[in-house]
Amino acid sequence: MKILATSGGFLPSDTGPSHWRRGPLVEHAIELAGSPQQPKICHVGTAHGDAVAGVAGFYRAFAGSGARTSHLELFTMPNVPDIRAHLLDQDVIWVGGGSVANLLAVWRVHEVDAVMRECWESGVVLAGVSAGSICWHLGGTTDSFGRRLQAVTNGLALLPYGNGVHYDSEEERRPLLHRLVADGTLPTSYATDDGVGLSYEGTELVEAVADRPGASAYRIERGGDGNAVETRIEPRLLPALG
Repeated sequence: MKILATSGGFLPSDTGPSHWRRGPLVEHAIELAGSPQQPKICHVGTAHGDAVAGVAGFYRAFAGSGARTSHLELFTMPNVPDIRAHLLDQDVIWVGGGSVANLLAVWRVHEVDAVMRECWESGVVLAGVSAGSICWHLGGTTDSFGRRLQAVTNGLALLPYGNGVHYDSEEERRPLLHRLVADGTLPTSYATDDGVGLSYEGTELVEAVADRPGASAYRIERGGDGNAVETRIEPRLLPALG
């Protein structure tokens, strides 16, 4: 029962927006699955409306690697005949970023929320970036409802924590997460700078990992005086890819 919740993953390429490169966090998700020789990895781009560029970027990132890649799209209809069977057959499910509120709503319409729990309980590694990080938690901070960040509190709750993403690159994220934890809207929460991932086994945080030096993870909890208390978690730096 493993989850890798990140503020990073695939890396951009100089050759264009749909030419992604596999980053150390993506490789770490495969390692968590036992590093199979031909890993089965499925990209789920619901949060970004199953954008064609995202799907193309995913396939290009794995071209020639031997990985058995696939994707699940739900717009305008599912692209696989049996969503449950397809997702349960994976080693890793990677969920992309975008609108976590829309992701959760669409998943529930198609009962993907229940399937994701079954996948998790069956040993499929669940991983993802931004919306694909928040979704596994109770909730977090999101721009799903407009430019002003707000709370989302109806996550899948596989993990009994709040989640903060892009902690160092979007200045409103930290103070809002502090307020939400301080007033009880969210429970104890974990946050990631860009390039950092949270590795969970079951519901326990095992470690934080990073694809770049200087980035951090954080634990935010409610103090006895009703304020939020933030504790830095030093991540393990993952090896750069050749």
